[in-house]
Amino acid sequence: MKKIETQNYLMENDEEEKRLEIKTDPEAVKNQALWFGIDSGARVLDVGCGPGKTTALLHDLVQPGGGAVGVDIAESRIRYARSFYGDKQQIDFQVRDIRLPMEDLGQFDFIWVRFVLEYYCEGASEIIKNISANLKPGGYMCLLDLDYNCLSHWEMPPALEEILTKVMFRAQDHYNFDLYAGRKLYAHLYDFGFDDINIHVMPHHLIYGELKASDEFNWMKKLEIGYLKAPEMFNAYPGGREKALSDFKKFFRDPRRFTYSPLILCKGRKPL
Repeated sequence: MKKIETQNYLMENDEEEKRLEIKTDPEAVKNQALWFGIDSGARVLDVGCGPGKTTALLHDLVQPGGGAVGVDIAESRIRYARSFYGDKQQIDFQVRDIRLPMEDLGQFDFIWVRFVLEYYCEGASEIIKNISANLKPGGYMCLLDLDYNCLSHWEMPPALEEILTKVMFRAQDHYNFDLYAGRKLYAHLYDFGFDDINIHVMPHHLIYGELKASDEFNWMKKLEIGYLKAPEMFNAYPGGREKALSDFKKFFRDPRRFTYSPLILCKGRKPL
């Protein structure tokens, strides 16, 4: 098999499987899936499945009689998924580029796209069009993404807020990351003629009070990647990179701090 390049993925790092595994909240995934109507007997395609945790949760929800397929561009994450979740009946993991046709995977009742389109500021519509070929007529496209991603914090020191904002917009301008992916989901489904489009908005990254170790790991990893992508911005911070990281950790560990991002869920039915 030809090796698929992954260097354009903004968060690529040696601990990405661990970060994705830790930050995936099973209860949140289950509640979101229930809102979409995913139930027993359905066949689900998990697009951008990462380490497979979400695919396994969706698989459990469609039992008895259902199945789940997870696809991801990263070979390392598919190896991880097969190792930790591949022993279930009617579950499969495939290395795929979701920008390319996947007809051989067959047809699905639901296609689940969670925290994927944010990495395709350009190209999201083409991805939806491509994967729609795998959706049965009458099946549901399930899109979930953040809006104004990583930029809602109170009360962050002004210098720290300034650098974080610059880093996020650098990710959008240079790495195809979409800070506003969530607000575009409805238009994507509308433009492709989906029926019965429905929207639900809820908080994500909802952090207040005592900080969980999983949230600290996730956010410090985000800053680490931010530094690798834009070191000059951190170096310009008063005191340099180490002071920026230290100040963020101090802010983030303060139980007075409040952080959230809007999560937008959008579902639409493929016309019969």
